[in-house]
Amino acid sequence: MSKSFLIGKRHRLYRGLLTALLTSSSLVSQYGLASKAQAQTRAHCQFTQEEIAKKESLRQSSLKGNSDSEKRYKALLKRHADYLQRCRSRTFPQNQVIWLRLYSCDARPGALDEILDRIVNKGYNQINLEVFYSGQVLLPSAENRTPWPSVVQTPGYENVDLFAQTIAKARERGLKVYAWMFTMNFGYSYSQRRDRQGAIARNGRGQNSLSVVPGGYQLFIDPYSRQAQTDFYQLVDVLMKRRPDGVLFDYIRYPRGGGSDTIADKIEDLWIYGDASKNALYDRALNNQGRELIRRYISKGSISARDVKAVEKLYPKEDAPRWEGRSPSSGDTAASLRWQLWQLSVAHAAQGVLDFLALAVLAAQRNGVQSGAVFFPDANQVVGGSGYDARLQPWDNFPSTIEWHAMSYGVCGNTSCIDSLVKRALERTPSQTQLTPALAGTWGRSIKNRPSLEAQMRSIQRISPRINSISHFDFSWQEPEFDRQRKFCQL
Repeated sequence: MSKSFLIGKRHRLYRGLLTALLTSSSLVSQYGLASKAQAQTRAHCQFTQEEIAKKESLRQSSLKGNSDSEKRYKALLKRHADYLQRCRSRTFPQNQVIWLRLYSCDARPGALDEILDRIVNKGYNQINLEVFYSGQVLLPSAENRTPWPSVVQTPGYENVDLFAQTIAKARERGLKVYAWMFTMNFGYSYSQRRDRQGAIARNGRGQNSLSVVPGGYQLFIDPYSRQAQTDFYQLVDVLMKRRPDGVLFDYIRYPRGGGSDTIADKIEDLWIYGDASKNALYDRALNNQGRELIRRYISKGSISARDVKAVEKLYPKEDAPRWEGRSPSSGDTAASLRWQLWQLSVAHAAQGVLDFLALAVLAAQRNGVQSGAVFFPDANQVVGGSGYDARLQPWDNFPSTIEWHAMSYGVCGNTSCIDSLVKRALERTPSQTQLTPALAGTWGRSIKNRPSLEAQMRSIQRISPRINSISHFDFSWQEPEFDRQRKFCQL
C-alpha cells in the first residue's frame, strides 16, 4: 500500500491522479468431476434433488431432537463439503460466490442451517455476507457499541451473534465467509444522530445524499471527516474480531442521483462541502495566493480575472498561486486557473475515496483479514469532456494488494454489455490482483433482461483464462419466496 493512501494531516493527492484527470478517460484503466462426486452433483457443482431432499429431511429431524439424525446430518454435511471442494477445483469458476443478506428471523433455531444448505446445494463455495448495510450492523445488540443499531433487536435475542454463527456453520460445510460492508454509505440511522452531523457529506447546494439519491435512505459521509473515519475504523475492527475469511468494502464512492445528478460537471456537484473536506482542500494550497483562490472558487463556484488580480494584491510578495500538482505558467489566465481548480477539486474528491478505503483496509489488515473492494467498472469515466460520473470512484487506483470485485450488471438482453464491463475491468486491473466479476441473475432463465447465470459465465470464460472467481448477486434473486418469508416473519 502506498504511503500516500494513509490518512495524514495533509491528505496529499495520490501521485499521478491529477495528471490522469487531465490526460485520460479514467478518473485518476468442460467441466471435469471426480467420478464419486459426479454421482452426487450436476453441472456447476449443484447437488441432485435426491441428495438435497435427504439432507433437508435429516436437518428437520435433527432440529426436533433426534440425535441419530443429527449425527447423520453432520456426516452428510462433511461429505457434501468434500464433494464440493473436489468439484470446484475442477470446474470453472473454481471460486463461485453468492451475496447474502440475513434478517432477524434468521436467528430462529435451524434457520441458518437451512440457508447455508441451500447455498451449498447450488454449488457455491463462498458467501459474501452483509454485516453492515442500510444503517444497521450484524452484531449482537448486547455487545453493540457502534453508532448503528443491530440487525436483530427483538427482546430475548440480545446475545445472538448471527455473524459468528454463520462463520462457524459455513465452515462446517466447506464455505468461506467474506464480510460484506457498506463503506461511505452510513445509512439513514446515522443521519438521526445530532452528534454526527459534521461527518455528513454535502454538495455545493447544501444538500446531503438523502435528498439526492432516490429512496431517501442512503446517507454518504465526508471521507475527510475524522468522526466518520473513527466510527468506521472501529466498526471494521470489532467485526473483524469474528475472523471471517475476508472482507469486501462496498460503496467506496460518492452518491449518484437521477437525471442531471448522474454527472458532476460543476464544482457545486462535488461532495466536498463538508467542513473537513473543505479544510483539507484549502490545505492543498502551497502558498497564500493559492489558498485564497481555492477558497474563492469553492465559495463562488468560479473565479474571474478580478479575483486573480485581487489575490495578487493581497499577497504581492508571492509570484503565483500554488497548490499541489500545479506548475505555474506565465500564460495562465483566469480561464486556465478555473480549469486547473476544477481538476484539483475533482482529484481532491477522488483522493478522499482512496484515503477512506485505505483506512478500512488498515483496520482489516491489523486483524489479519484479507480485504477486497467492490466497484462499478464504468464509475470512473469522463463525461462530455469536462464532466465526470458523479460517483467519482477511482477504482483503477485501488491498492493492487487487495481483491477487486467488479459489479458487471449490464442490462441489454444478452451478454455483450456484461462482457464489455468485465473487459474494461480486466484492462485496468494489475496482473497480480485477483479480479472477481459480480453478476446479477438467476440459474436456468433470463430475468430483468439479463441472460441466465450459465450464459453469463460461459461468455466470461471465453474472455480471459485469468478469471477463476465469479460472484452472483444475490441469494434473494434465486430464492425470492424464501427470502420474503425470512424478511417479513416475526420472531
